[in-house]
Amino acid sequence: MSDRDKDVEILALRHQIKVLERQLGADTKLRFALEDRAFLSALLASLPREVLCRLRLLVRPDTVLRWHRDLMRQRHARTCRPKRRGRPPTVRSIRALVLRLVRENPSWGYRRVHGELTTLGIEIAPSTVWEILQQEGLDPAPERASSTWADFLRSQADALLACDFIETITLNGQRQYILAVIEHATRRIRVLGTTAHPTADWVIQAIRNLVMDLDDAGCRARYLIRDRDGKLPALIDEILAEAGIKTVLTGIRMPRMNSIMKRWVQSCRHELLDRCLRWNERHLRHALREYGHFYNQHRAHQALNQAAPRRPAPDPITGPGRIIDLNIRRSDRLGGVLHEYSHAA
Repeated sequence: MSDRDKDVEILALRHQIKVLERQLGADTKLRFALEDRAFLSALLASLPREVLCRLRLLVRPDTVLRWHRDLMRQRHARTCRPKRRGRPPTVRSIRALVLRLVRENPSWGYRRVHGELTTLGIEIAPSTVWEILQQEGLDPAPERASSTWADFLRSQADALLACDFIETITLNGQRQYILAVIEHATRRIRVLGTTAHPTADWVIQAIRNLVMDLDDAGCRARYLIRDRDGKLPALIDEILAEAGIKTVLTGIRMPRMNSIMKRWVQSCRHELLDRCLRWNERHLRHALREYGHFYNQHRAHQALNQAAPRRPAPDPITGPGRIIDLNIRRSDRLGGVLHEYSHAA
């Protein structure tokens, strides 16, 4: 052996002794750290195979050569890494535009979206549009195009009306029935009347009065949502059809299909009927008239950004000086059952 080979053998044996001393007393299997493998493979790789076989090594010569191959492969991967792998990433603004087009046009497939992007001068592959939709978990166009009841209500809110009966009892023990209609877009409530005997003639006359009021107010309603209550005769559908209003019946035992009207019924009971005593039918009509004015002119609605149905929200107060000098006046309705607050003149 040459002096160089002898020096290499001495260094390898010394390093193996260091490894054994480091793991002395451990019950685990002898393991070489990454630094140990790198040092031994770089040290012994230059020796011929027959020399490696004669050395006193803790591992086989093939293992040392494999360590050396792995070391060289990692070094080559770090130094010769490609500048770009595959397609360049899609610009975030284009991705957001694709999702916007799909959200606003549920019936569009990825091919239709790609065509719209091409007309806008945006160069993108159809497969990229498909991948964006897949990553967002969006269904194909035929499944997305199916309209739900909630989508119908949102898209047709400007042309929707809803009606329902409310039942209450006065102090004289008489059962009263209240017929009310609400506009979906403006949330304006119209109390058509109250009676102890909701006959077909009474309901038909109330609907005729509603049609005339809508015509005078310039309301262009196209649909009226109602339940299958027996107190509503079938003739009212013909009266509404002559005025261009189509009747939509809710499902059996499905109050959510008329949710906006049911929400007003709950508000009316909570804010009025459960808080005041009604002596008779005349007193009930007066209370409903006052509550209808309060509901349409003053009460804030979340769906209208805290504005009233017939009154827009005022401009916000700015400036610390004006906040300190607030002078708020309270107006009572129905003997204090309803409170309205406004700025003092």
